[in-house]
Amino acid sequence: MAPYARLEVTWITLLGAVATGVVAWWAGAWALLPVVLTAALLAFYRDPHRTPPADPMLVLAAADGTIASVRREVPTSDGRRELRIMTFLSVCNVHVNRSPCAGRVLATEYKPGEFLNALNPAADDRNECHTLVLEPAAPLPGPIAVRQVAGVLARRIVCAARPQEQLAAGQRFGMIKLGSRTEVCLPEDTGWEVLVAPGDKVRAGLTVLARRRPDAPAPVAVTPQGAL
Repeated sequence: MAPYARLEVTWITLLGAVATGVVAWWAGAWALLPVVLTAALLAFYRDPHRTPPADPMLVLAAADGTIASVRREVPTSDGRRELRIMTFLSVCNVHVNRSPCAGRVLATEYKPGEFLNALNPAADDRNECHTLVLEPAAPLPGPIAVRQVAGVLARRIVCAARPQEQLAAGQRFGMIKLGSRTEVCLPEDTGWEVLVAPGDKVRAGLTVLARRRPDAPAPVAVTPQGAL
């Protein structure tokens, strides 16, 4: 089970056990129904073991789900341009988020907001979200950011990473509880080879979103102020 959902897992297990016992006492075989429901709810908080690829030129998926969009030359508030790869998570996906690369946490920023459908374009500006900004390990350029964006059903975003913490590629750092989306934002330049397209299924910490070309421009220095 995911380390960010111990309370939920405890309550679901206890209530499921009580419901199963009560139904078994009064209705016999109907006790199978709360057993199945409990198992389905617990499955949402599953956290399978994964071994990320070791290549430092790779940017990995930060979430399980389906690639909803790959957008290039997206302007940011500080005048930069980004390559944004957005993954949509259904309630059936694993919802643990993982770091897309090795690096140092520069900053984290929580923004309260609404709970529009995660695929609604207005969700970019209006939905609750949490942004994790990384200074990636060489040879990747930075900053690289991961945006956890709430959706219609997602009502709690967990980001356990803290500034100055070192994350390994594929390391768990948080979770979005129920359906939502996660964006990986890379500094835009010609050095990225994007390896996914809309409709592709991805798995956090395993699927490669983009690869840095060997002849790509050298990384530039980043600062926390310019990252968000």
